[in-house]
Amino acid sequence: QVQLVESGGGLVQAGGSLRLSCAASGSIVRINAMGWYRQAPGNQRELVATITTGGRVSDADYADSVKGRFTISRDNAKNTVYLQMNSLEPEDTAVYYCKIDYWAYGGPRIDWGQGTQVTVSS
Repeated sequence: QVQLVESGGGLVQAGGSLRLSCAASGSIVRINAMGWYRQAPGNQRELVATITTGGRVSDADYADSVKGRFTISRDNAKNTVYLQMNSLEPEDTAVYYCKIDYWAYGGPRIDWGQGTQVTVSS
């Protein structure tokens, strides 16, 4: 079992910025990818951004709605993923979930964080 600790959510005005972080700990052999998803009330959970093992800019993928505004990054030594969110819009309001795709001793696994609320006021 892996523990994911998310932080950084909150209330911000439109045009503002927030930085989310998610630290993974536990029985991890190797992390394949980490990412952020979000779910607004009445909507399905959707991809925001993911980043694979290399952690390079080229290893990141973004939803079209956040390209140019959000940046995902990883600190491999700390098993931590970050999401820098700039130029926030009311439409970005949602619960943001961290997801980890990794190898445990028993095989491949996927785990989710409990979510952190992001609210953008107009």
